[in-house]
Amino acid sequence: MVGMRLGLSLLYALSRPLRSALADLPRAAELGVELVELVDEDGHRLGRRRIRMVKRVLSGLGLEAAVHGPFVDMNIGSPHEPTRRFMLRRHLRSMEAAAELGAVAWVFHPGLLTGLHMHFPGAEWDAMLRSVRELAARAEELGLTILIENGPDPVPFLLKRAAQFRRFFEELGEGVRLGVAFDVGHAHICGQVEELLKALAGQIGHVHAHDNNGRQDEHLAIGEGTVDWPGVLEGLRAVGYDGPVVVESVRKPFESLRALAELLP
Repeated sequence: MVGMRLGLSLLYALSRPLRSALADLPRAAELGVELVELVDEDGHRLGRRRIRMVKRVLSGLGLEAAVHGPFVDMNIGSPHEPTRRFMLRRHLRSMEAAAELGAVAWVFHPGLLTGLHMHFPGAEWDAMLRSVRELAARAEELGLTILIENGPDPVPFLLKRAAQFRRFFEELGEGVRLGVAFDVGHAHICGQVEELLKALAGQIGHVHAHDNNGRQDEHLAIGEGTVDWPGVLEGLRAVGYDGPVVVESVRKPFESLRALAELLP
């Protein structure tokens, strides 16, 4: 096993121009970052000009790229078919941008329950399965690895707990190539860190690292909340994980990088 690698999400800089965020990366590289996760959203949306800029900067620093797909007002489980198709088109464009970047992974969120749930139980779940199958088929064509992320409480994501993931992969069917982006902060809020690690062993391709106090999705610096980080990293090692651990702290991201760097060896 090669060992886990340090990564940095640009989520903390989403309110700044992408060019400004990329200017932080030499500092990140000095701290041991090997992978940068772009956020294909808002002012960081990956059009052709931004893709060229990102390629130039990452190549100059010897850094790999991952891409987090769009998430604002996105529900791939929408039971309203025209809405679901719209969401899917936006996701497919993001995947194509990730492939053009040569990204090692593209991360996306699961579907959400809607106000129709009480009238049509299971409609969102079925719509999410259809969407994921379509995304996975396109990923195969692009040669792109795609990873679905576990959501946090109290947001009504369809995939938050181990039992939900077990059902999801069972119903998704064989032959659909899909991994998981294991979000530690989200799992901590749901009390599911150990359960998800056991249920998803071998399927985790990416880890998001940020802290909270177990109640809401605060994206704090590592060590500012109540996540047991030595325990989390030991759990990841126990299931054979050796991929990137990507700091997704919105507060003090560089302090988080230093804290994780001390824990990873």
